[in-house]
Amino acid sequence: MMQHDDNQKNLLLAIVLSIGVLLFWQFYYAGPKMQQERDRVARQQEQTQQAPAPGTPAPGQPAATPGSPPVAAPGTAPGAPAAVPGTAAPAGAVYTRETALKSSPRVAISTPSLTGSISLRGGRIDDLVLVKYREQVSPTSPNVTLFSPADAPHAYFAEHGWVAAGGNTAKLPGRDTVWTAESSGSLSPTNPARLSWDNGEGLIFRRIISVDNDYMFTVRDEVENKSQTAQSLFPYARIFRVGIPKLEGFFILHEGLIGVIGENGLQEIKYADILKEGGNKTIEKATGGWLGITDKYWAAAVIPGQGTEYRASFLGIPASPGQREAFQTDYLSAVVTVAPGATASTEGHIFAGAKQVNLIDGYAEALKIRKFDLLVDWGWFYFITKPLFHLIHWLAGWFASLGLSANFGLAILATTVLVKAVFFPLANKSYESMAKMKNLQPEMEKLRERYKDDRAKQQQELMALYKKEKINPLAGCLPILLQIPVFFALYKVLFVTIDMRHAPFYGWIKDLSAPDPTSLFNLFGLLPFTVPDFLHVGVWPIIMGITMWVQMQLNPQQPDPIQQKIFNWMPVLFTFLLASFPAGLVIYWAWNNVLSLLQQYAIMRKNNTEVHLWKNLGIDKFLAARRAADKK
Repeated sequence: MMQHDDNQKNLLLAIVLSIGVLLFWQFYYAGPKMQQERDRVARQQEQTQQAPAPGTPAPGQPAATPGSPPVAAPGTAPGAPAAVPGTAAPAGAVYTRETALKSSPRVAISTPSLTGSISLRGGRIDDLVLVKYREQVSPTSPNVTLFSPADAPHAYFAEHGWVAAGGNTAKLPGRDTVWTAESSGSLSPTNPARLSWDNGEGLIFRRIISVDNDYMFTVRDEVENKSQTAQSLFPYARIFRVGIPKLEGFFILHEGLIGVIGENGLQEIKYADILKEGGNKTIEKATGGWLGITDKYWAAAVIPGQGTEYRASFLGIPASPGQREAFQTDYLSAVVTVAPGATASTEGHIFAGAKQVNLIDGYAEALKIRKFDLLVDWGWFYFITKPLFHLIHWLAGWFASLGLSANFGLAILATTVLVKAVFFPLANKSYESMAKMKNLQPEMEKLRERYKDDRAKQQQELMALYKKEKINPLAGCLPILLQIPVFFALYKVLFVTIDMRHAPFYGWIKDLSAPDPTSLFNLFGLLPFTVPDFLHVGVWPIIMGITMWVQMQLNPQQPDPIQQKIFNWMPVLFTFLLASFPAGLVIYWAWNNVLSLLQQYAIMRKNNTEVHLWKNLGIDKFLAARRAADKK
């Protein structure tokens, strides 16, 4: 097969594959995600209208038993804390969140990053609101709610507790246990919350909860044994969540159950997978690590003592009549034996908040938490993705120090320039090779014509020509292959890290993590009607499409009319497909096109290769006509 034909087919194949990926994203992700969100809102409204009175059990089910601690089978060591039906509110949510909060006495939480409360009934952290983050860009939008009580819609909470060893019948604190607050005032970084409960049988339980300025809680549980017999108890901690939250649903981002379990390493289980039969997972005898539940920007995790052996479990409960699906991650630590007259204690941590990379890295280092940085989904190209994030973060801080409000958007542009600069030598060689190939086209066509009936001889002569002119026909491919992991890593950084969320750019872009809000089809807001989703094409996607089209005009027109039509329409198709991407990614893509265009133009001029831009745009004919008119 002739080299020229190979190049054309390879280019067409790359175009088809690119379009295929984007079509798949549009029709199997963007569209279904929007419909999923509409359905979710509709279900919430229907459930709210049909919600039974507070405290009413679901039909055919026992009364709700939120947060009930697991119970070991007599005579055996306990299993992992069980998430059984009845540990959360039944379908339809028996309480509103406000009603659920008022149904139990509470200790307020007040920190620079969090507000909320600890429920004294059960002694759990089940009410958290993120002070620094809002649902929408508007400053009047509600703050992001992370945790909600067990009886509330979308219950989500963290809990520490004790499980009796086999044969131990001691009365332990449970779901309805009302703890006594021994401290006064709100839980704050300078004022720990101190709770206690006396079981009336010689055991006094104390719980000291402290918190830092950000999102890390420290929970210390103590048991004082005033009875006449030794008591053996298993400490546990869990994250419990009812219902599947709104998902991004994109393949480059993990959402669901997650953890690093000792030597077993990173565990990532999606909601749908854990609900399948056999989806639950238990890992025995692990040391070090953490486990929890992650969203795109938020997460909650329980963290055992890093030198303590524990058993980890990932659990999912399928939905049943009157009961929504539920999810749990938990650890069960080694048995603690409390001698008569003695006091024993255990300590663990709870992370609940925004996945700020530098903050999470700081926790990993300060608390020696095994691979806690993997709470952020860095992906396969971890060794590229994370350094790129730190570069963008540093640049954003530098731009902010200059007083520029669009600091993160500018950091994206600057990072693209730096990445282009690093790859410039490779790209330069690639474009030089392609330019020389174009200059040799007449000689190559002569060889193809001369040996058109002898393909072997044709290839032999072509390779001899390449050797003579010192051209590597593969030189144009290698730089592209080397750049793919880097640009994919940059794409992932912009998609999964929280920094781009609600970050403004210049003009109408108020949130780099959301699609461009303007649309061509209502004249960018001048016409008073809402454009359907599939016609929502904003200014930045159009700029991206134009830059792609101009870059393609640097090359000569294709001899095959069908191929030329494909090239002409490809920027239009990409414009529509990328219109629903986050604005930050589209701006990055458009800027990358501009840099590539300038780079390619400069290299083509340097190598005395004809630039077909003006000819393809018809500007050369216009100028020639003007010159002819001037002569007359």
